[in-house]
Amino acid sequence: MIINKGTKLFLFLFYFFLTSCSLDNKTGIWKGLEDEKERARELERLQNRDLVTIYSSEVKVLEEIKAKKNIRLNTPNTNASWVMADLNEQNFKGNIFLSGIDNVFLKKKIGRNKFKISKVMSSPIIVENKIIFADDTGTIYNISKNGKKNWKKNIYKKLYKKIYKNLSFTAHNGVLYVSDNIGFVYAIHLNDGKIIWIKNFDIPFKSKIKVFEKKIFLINQDNRILCLKTKDGSKIWDIRSIGSFIKTQNFLPLSISKDGFLVTLVSSGDLVKSSLDNGKIFWSLNATASSFAHDTDFFTSSNIVISDDDVIFFASDAIYSFNFSNGYLNWKQNIKSNNTPIIDGDFVFLISNDGYFICLERKNGKIIWSTNILKILKEKKRETKITGFVMGSGKIYATTLNGYLIISSASSGNVESFKKIGGTITAPPVISEGSLYLLTENSKIYGFN
Repeated sequence: MIINKGTKLFLFLFYFFLTSCSLDNKTGIWKGLEDEKERARELERLQNRDLVTIYSSEVKVLEEIKAKKNIRLNTPNTNASWVMADLNEQNFKGNIFLSGIDNVFLKKKIGRNKFKISKVMSSPIIVENKIIFADDTGTIYNISKNGKKNWKKNIYKKLYKKIYKNLSFTAHNGVLYVSDNIGFVYAIHLNDGKIIWIKNFDIPFKSKIKVFEKKIFLINQDNRILCLKTKDGSKIWDIRSIGSFIKTQNFLPLSISKDGFLVTLVSSGDLVKSSLDNGKIFWSLNATASSFAHDTDFFTSSNIVISDDDVIFFASDAIYSFNFSNGYLNWKQNIKSNNTPIIDGDFVFLISNDGYFICLERKNGKIIWSTNILKILKEKKRETKITGFVMGSGKIYATTLNGYLIISSASSGNVESFKKIGGTITAPPVISEGSLYLLTENSKIYGFN
């Protein structure tokens, strides 16, 4: 075969280009791909390591306190949808209308359960009579209320296939906004699942995603609070907080008041009230008042609930109430939970991790009554954890890690009944249009009315 001079020159230049790209990282042509692969490998290593739980402070030993009289609840509100984590921007749920749970109208396994490691899952959202949720591979499903699949979407490359994905959703003006535990934020059309835009911020997000007035709000693993444009995901502003050596496995709290202020809590224990427009800080304080640096290394929290002038949440080993206007502490109770409190009128309802359903006076945090709701289960089934709860028409519906739904009176605290759902439940229940929805860890979706 005869090779002319032009062909030889082309082959030489092509060989030089290949060797330069593969050996010289200064060009940056392939360095980005290698960085992404290394990041994926590091995320996989972190997810597969052994985790040790350490309790660094004293927690109140709870006991049952019988109610002296039934408390009066507000009339249940009917909600037509559940468009984000904890229902709305304030994470305020209250007493929601629920027709009942006798009828199981939906019971279907939709997604996959690829990863066996312990993980936190997001609850489904309900919007425009559609149910939206994700499995641990990061596949998003849009199904009808009878279980028919409308569309599914997975944006992840093969290099992320060994990493479990924990997605958070907010539906807003016909668009589904999604964040994950890898560092991606993206927008999808609700009707057909088509991608609008995708951004990779390279650092895992650790809060639920919230959208307010064309802005997206998130907290990442490094305790950085970010404000992004809904149009394309570009950054508007950010707030840098003190980092923590060991990262929290729980979602970090984020709440937006009705009049447009952001309240966040990061794993260093810093509670911050800031402006949605430019990130200006109005007040900042250390909510947990940790005496030792290692206390925040195992930080746990619930979401923040804003109601009127109260900011109420769990952090580490206590529940706190702060004044929204000035950040002053109203009261504190040493009770440990990761479950978001429910406020109804003059009362705060909570369930501790070890199964005590408690009603507090909202103004001072005084315990009115306390009931161990796990006692309704057989003794060998009581070694579990409450993973979420919701108030439906004056009753509390609490899910357990080992797959039970426990029903109690919110007026008296008395336990009434339970249902065996089956499978591990890590996502809190949600209510929409009088129906209750549950998602198990193996991606089986249930609907009750």
